[in-house]
Amino acid sequence: MRSNTASHLFSEPAALPAAAAPSEALSASAPPSDSLFNLSLAKGLQVLCAFNAAHRSMTLAEIAQATGMTKASAQRSVHTLQALGYIGKHPSTRRFVLLPRVVELGFNYLDAHPMISAAHTYLAQLARQSGETATLSEPAGTHMVYLAQVLTTQHIPVLTPVGTQVPLYASSCGRAYLSQLPAQEARKRLQQAPLPARTRATLTTVDAVMERLALCQQTGYATNCEELFLGDMGIAAPVFNARGVVVGAIHLAPPTSRWNMADAQQALAPLVIECARAVSQLLPAD
Repeated sequence: MRSNTASHLFSEPAALPAAAAPSEALSASAPPSDSLFNLSLAKGLQVLCAFNAAHRSMTLAEIAQATGMTKASAQRSVHTLQALGYIGKHPSTRRFVLLPRVVELGFNYLDAHPMISAAHTYLAQLARQSGETATLSEPAGTHMVYLAQVLTTQHIPVLTPVGTQVPLYASSCGRAYLSQLPAQEARKRLQQAPLPARTRATLTTVDAVMERLALCQQTGYATNCEELFLGDMGIAAPVFNARGVVVGAIHLAPPTSRWNMADAQQALAPLVIECARAVSQLLPAD
């Protein structure tokens, strides 16, 4: 997880495929024997997902290459998305870019999310007490997605906007979530995707991560020390709904420039656990 330093620039992240999203790539292939699957809709979503920080603008040919479509198929999808206001052309370069209307697709989800409204006040309190940025996340496949964040005002924060995704296996929030699943289910989640070494410190075997999950069950919080980005640590605690089902996690990302892990665990872990418990008490059963 990115901390309030620029040290992540010197990390050793695994390379991502061109134009791929941080999590699993969206496939436009219809599942076998699924007569209700709308291939045209899937292709349109695939085009939207092809745009990212590395590909802010693309030509039609680049979109076709990024999505694996024929140029004719990509053209139909792009034309439809243009007509609906989700894609446009840059006035200078004439390359295709996403338009602000795309934000609506995610905003409606965030606006109605009970965990976000329940967490806001407590995230602000956690950021104030800890002096670090506090983040709420929930699982999405093999990743955790940032739902809400309160930035620290005591230091210059690194931008990790809502929607940022981090892998379950190497993040403190992912481990906090996995630790509250049945062991067999947690292991299955870890086996669904490769576990690449993001830095020299990254745990890259399922058994090694499972050992960390067992420790989290004992302590009530999970840690990550420079496993995603050099210079960054993470301390996270799970969030539960009213039925006691784990639904997310809250974490801090203290940098190694200001903290060592022992001090961070002693001073920050109790604050994170308290915040996660407070949020859990406000959540409904579903």
